[in-house]
Amino acid sequence: MSEIKNNEQNIEKIFKEAQDFLPLLGTDYVELYVGNAKQSAYYFKTAFGFQSFAYKGLETGSKDVTSYVLIQEKIKIVLTTPLNSKSTVNDHIKKHGDGVKVIALWVDDATKSWEETTSRGAKSYMEPTTEKDEYGEVTRSGIYTYGETVHIFVERKNYKGVFLPGYEGWKSEYNPTSTGLKYIDHMVGNVGWNQMDKWVKYYEDIMGFVNFLSFDDKQITTEYSALMSKVMSNGNGRIKFPINEPAEGKRKSQIEEYLDFYEGSGVQHIAVATDDIITTVSELRNRGIEFLSVPPDEYYKAVPLRLQEHNHELKEDINTLKKLGILIDADEEGYLLQIFTKPLQDRPTLFFEIIQRMGAKGFGAGNFKALFEAIEREQEKRGTL
Repeated sequence: MSEIKNNEQNIEKIFKEAQDFLPLLGTDYVELYVGNAKQSAYYFKTAFGFQSFAYKGLETGSKDVTSYVLIQEKIKIVLTTPLNSKSTVNDHIKKHGDGVKVIALWVDDATKSWEETTSRGAKSYMEPTTEKDEYGEVTRSGIYTYGETVHIFVERKNYKGVFLPGYEGWKSEYNPTSTGLKYIDHMVGNVGWNQMDKWVKYYEDIMGFVNFLSFDDKQITTEYSALMSKVMSNGNGRIKFPINEPAEGKRKSQIEEYLDFYEGSGVQHIAVATDDIITTVSELRNRGIEFLSVPPDEYYKAVPLRLQEHNHELKEDINTLKKLGILIDADEEGYLLQIFTKPLQDRPTLFFEIIQRMGAKGFGAGNFKALFEAIEREQEKRGTL
């Protein structure tokens, strides 16, 4: 535990080491390729409390794909499905199932962002392209990252429309209430054997990120499996991408399971922040969201030791957290609360994390063992451990 705590020190100092040649203002949107966008949109609205926002489809002149844009506070999710067998979106869905294709990053200058990254070796996905309508213009460009995942740079300072040219506002009488999700805290990528350092270097050299936390297979291990992880961040700390790689263990790790069923590298989970995790998780459970199993009693008995000097700061009732299965951890800056859903689709791939930060800037390192044991219990049920 002390090694992990030491690993989480001086995060602010490390952030400053990130280069500033690629200023990122935040996450613009996350786009998932899915088999049925209309039904997926209903699921995200009903279960997670997202609201209708924008739409592109046959009615707007799009002949190859339909996209629904959902919003909750600062989170925008785009769900895209193909309209015919010729669409390249089909290839992605056939191979990976429903999953994240695009992590879109909000920038001041999409052309410069593309030039900076491709000049440093990034493979181009989309050259700078300006799209216009009566509300102004948006310039986008893009590069490939791990697997078939891409980053699209979005410059929208000259646009007053609802989302992007080609979209119209999506009005719906069915808009369930919010569940309290505020913004994307981080997104985690799973990569193949011996690939983590390659992608760490990619984010360092091509995007100016810094590796501010690292965990090896001695820190993230259970009786059966292990993994390694490094957390990458841009200079202002708004964009954080942990990268996981499998490690040797007695049985198949969760990362290996993901790689098998996703058939390659990709986004493992999206962590979304809330200001009140007890209310959020209670409401999500009421709406049918399934979470990983509750840790044993011993986990919650050890909470005072885990929090150490932050015990007096804990505002939440331990028994309530235990009932809901919410995990607790702390670093030098404060504590955090987190919980993980089961996979959101039939393939055991993409899932969500719900996180509430009470000063802590880490990623729940003290929870790793409890979390991965819970995941292994699910793997055992699936026969993939």
